[in-house]
Amino acid sequence: MSKPTPDPFAVWLPLARAHKAILTHVEAALKSAGLPGLDRYDILWELEQAGPDGLRPFELQDRLLLPQYGVSRLVDRLARAGHLARSACDADGRGQVLVLTPEGARVRAAMWAVYSEAMQQAIGDHLAKGEARRLADLLSKLTRPGDASTAHQDTGQAGPSTS
Repeated sequence: MSKPTPDPFAVWLPLARAHKAILTHVEAALKSAGLPGLDRYDILWELEQAGPDGLRPFELQDRLLLPQYGVSRLVDRLARAGHLARSACDADGRGQVLVLTPEGARVRAAMWAVYSEAMQQAIGDHLAKGEARRLADLLSKLTRPGDASTAHQDTGQAGPSTS
């Protein structure tokens, strides 16, 4: 007997609604704390993980879920705010390298304190430990290996370790 085909919309609609509700909660928490939004957090996190060597813009783009033009705009805003620095790329005279500044690291850490608490409220408080692990395992079946959505797990700590 063949396996019944699940209704993808029975999964998609609650997943999309949960995603929207969680993002709305986290963004509201960051805003009420006077901090930048999650899109900026992801850039700061990736640059922190890259260390002092930084990342080329195309490397950063590959790690994020944003379109190229969106990343370019956010990088410009973060540079103007003093959260990242641009330097010439030694290997390519026309290229640049993006590096997290100490101020950017401070902002990312402040954001993580709010972000992690908001995620706990939005997800952790509603699921038992076994349920959370099972949900994460099931959702991982829907992502391709190497997909930017599985690129990192942030613990808020420096070095390798959310979103």
